[in-house]
Amino acid sequence: MERKRKLAGLSQFIVLCLLASGTAAQTTKPEAPVAAPTQEQIGYKSAAGAEQKKTLLLKDFKPKSMLHTTSHSVDRAKYYVIDVHNHVNDAQGIEDHMPPQRVVEVMDKTNVKTVVILTGMWGNKLQKVIDEMVKPYPGRFIVFTQIDWSKIDDPNFSSEMVQQLHDAVARGARGLKLLKDLGLGVRDKSGKFIAVDDARLDPVWEECGRLGIPVSIHTADPEAFFHPIDATNERYEELIEHPDWSFYGPQFPSMEELLEARNRVFARHPHTTFVSLHMGWPENLDWVAGMLDTYPNVMVEFGAREAELGRQPRRTRELFLKYQDRVMFGTDNGMEEAMYRNHFRWLETANEYFDYWGSPGQGRWEIYGLNLPDPVLEKIYHLNAERMFRQFKGLSAVKEPAK
Repeated sequence: MERKRKLAGLSQFIVLCLLASGTAAQTTKPEAPVAAPTQEQIGYKSAAGAEQKKTLLLKDFKPKSMLHTTSHSVDRAKYYVIDVHNHVNDAQGIEDHMPPQRVVEVMDKTNVKTVVILTGMWGNKLQKVIDEMVKPYPGRFIVFTQIDWSKIDDPNFSSEMVQQLHDAVARGARGLKLLKDLGLGVRDKSGKFIAVDDARLDPVWEECGRLGIPVSIHTADPEAFFHPIDATNERYEELIEHPDWSFYGPQFPSMEELLEARNRVFARHPHTTFVSLHMGWPENLDWVAGMLDTYPNVMVEFGAREAELGRQPRRTRELFLKYQDRVMFGTDNGMEEAMYRNHFRWLETANEYFDYWGSPGQGRWEIYGLNLPDPVLEKIYHLNAERMFRQFKGLSAVKEPAK
């Protein structure tokens, strides 16, 4: 009997537990699902206020290209080089002075055989360049003379400059250099610009032909320098840094007027070899081709115009191939191994989208390699320059007039 009471009590306890468990199960609420984090929808319209947020200064904008391109370094030129446009240790101090031994070291490391120092001036200043650079390093340097514009108003200016030319050649000069100040800076006593085709210079050009020395002439400047310095100018940063390089305005002749005047000089002196420095008009290679077709006495070189030519590689390559006997190597960029190697990469490889030397100083764009064939490379590197300098006759060509 006692045992039955215990079992009944146990059964009741179990039933009560089961009932309690069921009630709890029924009254417990399930946990709410976790909401997914909200995400802004990817849109296709400009963000509100985007224009107002474009406040980064141009000088601080230094984008890194994400292009994955082939890169080849060219430490030494494939053929030895004659750099026909340089100012290292010149008489005007255009570049900072370098120890001559360091200059030669740069040349030896990069396969540059000879450098032409264009701005040698005249007289004792010319002699100093010859004594420091030409005589101690035979075959490594050539120096050009210049015109003394301080004498432009002298009644005998023409004959004085011819005599100065003779003296320079006797000292060792092997060419005549004209800076862009002819046409853009040199004035007579009345304040008028001296024109590039001023008749007083004709005897000088003619005498250069008789002596067999080339005339390297820089006329005008990049086309953008003749336009307003505003948001449309592709060389805005360069002109802000060098405002005296701007020739925009009625006080200056136009670029076209300057180049046409120079072409008249080419035409009047067919027996004188002229070198159109900086390609003449590198932004307009059709014009350059027309110049070369019209004036067989003209050569070109690309000093400080790698940027202009490298951004139009197909047209530049076409011109270099067609006029391969008229194009010479020039830098006009100081003396550094890296500078020369950058030029070699441009000429020798097919690399794409890389910095020109000094980028972005002349404009915010990249350049492309020309991949020139070997025979053309050799002509541009040295054969064309050597042919030009072989024309030298010297003072032996000057004959005294009959009495």
